[in-house]
Amino acid sequence: MTSLFENYGPHRDASALTAFAGCRIIRDSEHRGEDALQKAAADPEARFFAFAGGKVVIKHERQVLDPYFARYELVDLSPDRSSAVLIGHEPSGAPLISIDLELDPEALPAHLKATSARSMYSEGLFDEPTLGAFALACSLSAWTRNHRFCGVCGAPSEGAAGGFRRQCTACGHMMFPRTDPVAIMLVVDEARDRVLLGRSPRFEPGRYSCLAGFLEPGETLEDAVRRETFEESAIRVGPVRYHASQPWPMPHMLMLGCFGKAESFDITRDESELEDCRWFSRAELKAILDGTHPDGINAPPEGAIAYRLMRDFIDWPA
Repeated sequence: MTSLFENYGPHRDASALTAFAGCRIIRDSEHRGEDALQKAAADPEARFFAFAGGKVVIKHERQVLDPYFARYELVDLSPDRSSAVLIGHEPSGAPLISIDLELDPEALPAHLKATSARSMYSEGLFDEPTLGAFALACSLSAWTRNHRFCGVCGAPSEGAAGGFRRQCTACGHMMFPRTDPVAIMLVVDEARDRVLLGRSPRFEPGRYSCLAGFLEPGETLEDAVRRETFEESAIRVGPVRYHASQPWPMPHMLMLGCFGKAESFDITRDESELEDCRWFSRAELKAILDGTHPDGINAPPEGAIAYRLMRDFIDWPA
């Protein structure tokens, strides 16, 4: 069998198979005039993502769900104009803007509902281009909410370049959107043809997944894979192969999926992080992915990058 560390894999672009990766928005953030947001908002074709209490607001009429608002639909919903961000333009040329509503997400008008980013994906509510555009809007909106004041002098900040930057109104300090990189890895014992999975106490019953953790300052992705794996399981990792990435708007993470080659095999789990951590054979992993494991062990949903790593290990060409 050819090592997965030596050939390309079952997909030319595994990232494209993950949820939130279908964004088709033309951002053009480096070439915006200072009036870009105002011009976009005045465009009769403009569409809006609306948020209340950090949750996305969706229109629902009977069985039809729609996350896009026209400008006139927002007039009576207390829009906070200072929160508006020009996300970009759709392939049709229509501007797409995110905006916060000064409404209680638990007390919305009857034709509206508030939902989380996780539900947008896990419940399969929308197609991939919509999910991708939403991921961009969700991340930028959360960043805007959290950067209304300067981190240097404490003065108010204001949007620039349509909201893709913020600038302090006193000292001029410039702020840029935040992305938090997370390493997520499927660690492989090639000699025994098995993989390492863990279970967080936060998971739903029966769920096992790949180990994961935030990159730390001054650290390569490969070293983050090795450090996080050792911290959580005491397994030492040698070669690391990047496989795929996934935008994860919770609120602004980027999941970086890797395979890691195990160089030690005795597990000592971090009990503060993991409820369980164990090796699974290839046959067990396939049963987990297929929903046929005799103990009811199950995998993350299909759009999750953890699922992609697990499935692609099974499907890797010989």
